Amino acid sequence: MKKITNLCVLCLLFFATTLQAMEPEKVLSVERQTETMAKKEQTVNGEEYKKFRFGGYGEMVAKFMNYGTNRFYGGVDNSDHRNTISIPRFVLAFDYKFNSKWVLGAEIEFESGGVGIETELENSENGEYETEMEKGGEVALEQFHITRLIHPVFNVRAGHLIVPVGLTNAHHEPINFFGTSRPEGETTIIPSTWHETGLEFFGSFGKRYARFDYQAMVVAGLNADGFGRDNWVAGGKQGLFEADNFTSPAYVARLDYKGLPGLRIGASFYYCRDVTANADKKYKYSSVGASALKIYSADAQFRNKYLTIRGNIIYGDLENSSAISKITLSNNSNYYHGAMRNIAQNALCYGLEAGINLSAFFPKEKKCPVIYPYARYEYYNPQEEAEGSAMIEKRCQVSKWTVGLNWFALPNLVVKADYMTRKIGTNKVFGSTKYNNENEFAIGIAYVGWFVKK
Repeated sequence: MKKITNLCVLCLLFFATTLQAMEPEKVLSVERQTETMAKKEQTVNGEEYKKFRFGGYGEMVAKFMNYGTNRFYGGVDNSDHRNTISIPRFVLAFDYKFNSKWVLGAEIEFESGGVGIETELENSENGEYETEMEKGGEVALEQFHITRLIHPVFNVRAGHLIVPVGLTNAHHEPINFFGTSRPEGETTIIPSTWHETGLEFFGSFGKRYARFDYQAMVVAGLNADGFGRDNWVAGGKQGLFEADNFTSPAYVARLDYKGLPGLRIGASFYYCRDVTANADKKYKYSSVGASALKIYSADAQFRNKYLTIRGNIIYGDLENSSAISKITLSNNSNYYHGAMRNIAQNALCYGLEAGINLSAFFPKEKKCPVIYPYARYEYYNPQEEAEGSAMIEKRCQVSKWTVGLNWFALPNLVVKADYMTRKIGTNKVFGSTKYNNENEFAIGIAYVGWFVKK
């Protein structure tokens, strides 16, 4: 709790020093691009388009690492330099207004270049898993929903929805974070981008300095089969089979304050009464009992002419984590098994990043490029605290510093470069070896925008 308290105090100090500043036109243009892509920004009566629009976003990243695939043993081996290049995601988005009250929205995401593993649960064959390997990637329906606009204060949306837990899920487009990759802490302990099927109520209320947006959702809950040591509940996102289990739905609530220019403060809560009820083969957990999952998050962003500051914290609590860890899954289940099932009761991540707009310090007639040098600190641990006497694996505890540059060639097109150093565990001896500190340099390019509006 001391870590959480210190982080909250630090965030408040940062925001308190900048609340009176006004946003410039150039920064607003970047912000508006992201808001039109983020369907959860609650501009329910906005007129960005009359009938339909088509667009999307995408990212390309190259990474140069001073560590190999064997990350935790043998000490730092500087001769093992591993480099990768990838297209983390390419997303196509489409919105269509049937009329002024009914709106269709959809997004299709291509991860890592294409389709990956196909898995089917054959109930006619005693519940056997059938898997076909095609290629290492994924095509996913990230969003598909129909919205009924009723009033700015109250509207309804049904379909496949973004779960707005944390800073990145609620604002996941690549110009909403500085790094070449999404913040590591959030994407480690919870799904990202997190999307589930269900029902949502949303709207905006208040005026001027007391303006709020809210979301309340009922969606498919997480599946305990996917929980594990290294990623806590992130692997529990459903969608592996033709239909999702809805035996124990999840309830999600989010509230955002937007009463001051450039400032957004948000908080969210996730609750699933029994994650074991959503398992592929529920009978395996008959000895565990109902296991509730609760996730709390808070985040904030401030933008003015000179700087952008973002901060976030996520804390999660899983009941009966020790008992769930003891349930053995078959090796061909595509889920964790054996020691990797060492699930902690509590997980924690937090981070803070700040970037300075160098172009704001020069006269407008100079037409300086929009460049943001930035720094980010993250702490995350999918095994922050165990239940009872369960073992804690210190290699899961990570502190990470990142420094870099973001060049906005256009308000919706950014070139990124950053250097990261990751400290694993406490650097104490594990057996006869030490945990390795890891260093990484990355470059990337990303865009977001609507190509057609009518």
